[in-house]
Amino acid sequence: MVGFEKERETLEGMGVAVVAASVDALDKAEEVANEVGFPVGFGVTRDIADKLGSWWEDRRSIVQPSEFLLDADNKVVMSSYSDGPLGRVEAADVVKLVNFYESRK
Repeated sequence: MVGFEKERETLEGMGVAVVAASVDALDKAEEVANEVGFPVGFGVTRDIADKLGSWWEDRRSIVQPSEFLLDADNKVVMSSYSDGPLGRVEAADVVKLVNFYESRK
């Protein structure tokens, strides 16, 4: 999430809001939230993960990294799912992707 913090001003200038959520309790989520300037939700349950469209892992009762880019109408235009530390979307790639979508308009 630190990468998204580094690109936060650029993303905000493009009209992109970053929001994160975690299964962690409030105190742990606050540790992360203190390092970034965007909202970090806490206490995500399986029900919430299902509503978000995220990938829930039963074995550890956690939500796996699930990333979504929504357009102005809240339509999902990109999604990414990962079951480990590899394959996560980089903030700089989101900037490029938003620029690409804007160039197609």
